[in-house]
Amino acid sequence: MKAHTSETQGAMTPQLALEALKNGNERFVSNLRANRDLNEQRQDTSTGQFPFATVLSCIDSRVSSELIFDQGIGDIFSVRIAGNQVNEDILGSMEFACKLAGTKLILVLGHTSCGAIKGACDHARMGNLTHLIEKLEPAVDLVKSPEAEDQRTSKNLEFVDEVAAKNVQLGLDRIRKESPILAQMEADQDILILGGMYDIKSGSVTIL
Repeated sequence: MKAHTSETQGAMTPQLALEALKNGNERFVSNLRANRDLNEQRQDTSTGQFPFATVLSCIDSRVSSELIFDQGIGDIFSVRIAGNQVNEDILGSMEFACKLAGTKLILVLGHTSCGAIKGACDHARMGNLTHLIEKLEPAVDLVKSPEAEDQRTSKNLEFVDEVAAKNVQLGLDRIRKESPILAQMEADQDILILGGMYDIKSGSVTIL
């Protein structure tokens, strides 16, 4: 499999970009990864890059976008931060990726058993991590069930995963609200802005 070029990127629609990620994830789950020469891709992209998608995911060591979507060098912009939270710098990076570098899809990807989300559920406080956790806690408040406080902790993995999915939705809302550039590109159907959840046990990504 060759690295993307200006021509192949230009031919990629937002829907085709989504299908490429879905197909890559299916290959990953089936352990049938595409045949690619990474050294060749490195050389081919040394004078330019033409990625087709931008993926915002968590820093979790089990959630590497290039691996779980079976992509090579130059295929995707991979943005990683604990809890896949959206901030001003990430919005700027996404605007660069889509408006200037030509990607056709933004995917905000949460995952099951997320440590950052567990910290938000437990209202953890420690150094600079405190500020990050506070930015994730609105998602905890938006999940109304269960009501019992002893069930609204990191020990309740079903609750944790529901909070993670809600956090993805909040990220999508923030992109559309705080980036007029990306919101307009979505309205013009130049890009798709979607959310997803990655199951660390099965390896499957579900588009929300």
